[in-house]
Amino acid sequence: MATYLDRSLVYRVIAVVLGACTAGPAALAQAPATAAPTGSQSVDALIKELGIIESKGSARDRKDWRVPKKIVLLGGDSATRAQRDQFQALVPNAEVVTVPNMQAAITAAANADILVGLTSYPGICEPEIVDNAKELRWLLSMSAGVERCMAIPAVTSRNLLVTNARGVESSTIGEHAIAMALALARGLHRFSTDTKQGQWRRENGAGMQTLTGKTMLVVGLGGIGTEVAERAHGLGMKVVATRNSGRTGPDYVSYVGLPDELFKLAKDADVIVNTAPLTSETKGIFDAKFFATLKPSAYFINVARGGSVVTADLQKALEEGRIAGAGLDVVDPEPLPADHPLWKAPNLLITPHISARSDLQSEKRWILARENLRRYVAGGKMLSEVDLAREY
Repeated sequence: MATYLDRSLVYRVIAVVLGACTAGPAALAQAPATAAPTGSQSVDALIKELGIIESKGSARDRKDWRVPKKIVLLGGDSATRAQRDQFQALVPNAEVVTVPNMQAAITAAANADILVGLTSYPGICEPEIVDNAKELRWLLSMSAGVERCMAIPAVTSRNLLVTNARGVESSTIGEHAIAMALALARGLHRFSTDTKQGQWRRENGAGMQTLTGKTMLVVGLGGIGTEVAERAHGLGMKVVATRNSGRTGPDYVSYVGLPDELFKLAKDADVIVNTAPLTSETKGIFDAKFFATLKPSAYFINVARGGSVVTADLQKALEEGRIAGAGLDVVDPEPLPADHPLWKAPNLLITPHISARSDLQSEKRWILARENLRRYVAGGKMLSEVDLAREY
C-alpha cells in the first residue's frame, strides 16, 4: 500500500487528469493500445496505488468491438451529469446521455454500446435494461460488486465486457472492518447505548477483549482483504487468509489457504472478516455449520455481501451465544426490514452498507472510468475486467 505521502501526491495531481483527455476516436485509434493521455502520471500512480490489473487481451480483439456510438450514464445527480462532458470529450462523435431512472435507462439503452453506473438497484445490471440493449458491448460498473450483472443470463451468453471499480474504496472498507472488530472487542456497542441512557455501567465491560496477539482470518484476500490484513497486522494480530486464486500473499499474512480450508482456519480464528465477492460458490457459505465451528469468543465481520451469510443461522448463533458478536455492513435481505428479528440479536453492530463512504471518495472511480473508456476507444487493454467464468 502506498504511504501517506504517496497518496497525498496522488490527490494533488489527480486534478490534472480532469481536463486532459480530449483526443478524438480517430487519433486514439491510431495510437498504441497502451498509450496514455496527457497527465498520465497521476493515472498511472492511481492504478499502482490501488493495485488495478490490466486485461491480458485488448478490447480490439473482441468480436463486438467498435468505437462506441452511444454511451448511457445511469444517474440523475449533478456529479454524473458533469462526467457526461468528460466522456463526450473522449468520444466526440458518440451520443453521450445521462438518465435519471430505470425506465429512462431501458429506453435509452436500446441502441447503446456502453452502460455506466452503479450495480445496486436501480443500476445498470437490471435484466430489463440489459435485455433491451441489443447493441450493448460493455457494462462499466462504478461498483466493485457485480453479482447482479452475473445473474443476468444475457451477460454471459453474449460475452459482454464487464469492468468494475475494484480497489477504489478498499482502504476505506478495510478501516471499517477493523473499526467494527475493535468496537465489538471493546464493548463500544454496549457503551453507546449506555451513553444515550445516561447509565454508568462498569459491568458492561465484562467480556471485553484485546485484539493484540489474536488471530484474524480474512476470507477473500483480494484488494479489500489485503487492506484489512495490513491493518490487523498493524494492531499486532496474526493474520491468515483464504483466496481463490492461489496461496500467494503479502509478508504480513502468515498463511494463505484455498477456499476448501475455510473451516480449518476458522476454527482457530478470533476474528473472521468476510471480504469475498458474492458468487455461486460463496453464496451461503457462512451457515450453521460454519458458526458451529467458531470459538464462542470469536467475532464475525462482513463487509462484502449479505448473500454469503445464512441470516437465520447467524441470528441463532448470536442468540445462543455460540459466537461473541458480529459486525455487519451488509445483510440479507437488504435493506433489513424494521421488523426483522436480526435487529434484536445480542452483540450485533449493523451499518447500512456504507463502509465505502469517506471524505476522500468518488473522483478516483471517475478517473479510472475515463481511463478505461480511453483505452476502449483505442482498442487497448482494459482495467479491472471481470472474469465472467469466475463471476468477479
